[in-house]
Amino acid sequence: MGMKIVEVKIKLPYQEKGAILSRILSRVRGRIKDIHFLPPDATGMSEIRMEVLENNPRSLLGELKRMIKDGKISFRVLSEA
Repeated sequence: MGMKIVEVKIKLPYQEKGAILSRILSRVRGRIKDIHFLPPDATGMSEIRMEVLENNPRSLLGELKRMIKDGKISFRVLSEA
């Protein structure tokens, strides 16, 4: 099983972004291909879009879901690396 490029979209409350982002980045450090931070919308939800090189995307998704309580996560596999 090879590396995959996975796009992860995370929506979370703006107030929690800093604390959660540091935990996420410690998990995927060194494997991030691209990352975008979008400003909060009218409801106060901020969005982070990342492209990450990952061997096991399901494992990464499970860990992210445990970290993020009040947000939403979506991901899709873009390609095999």
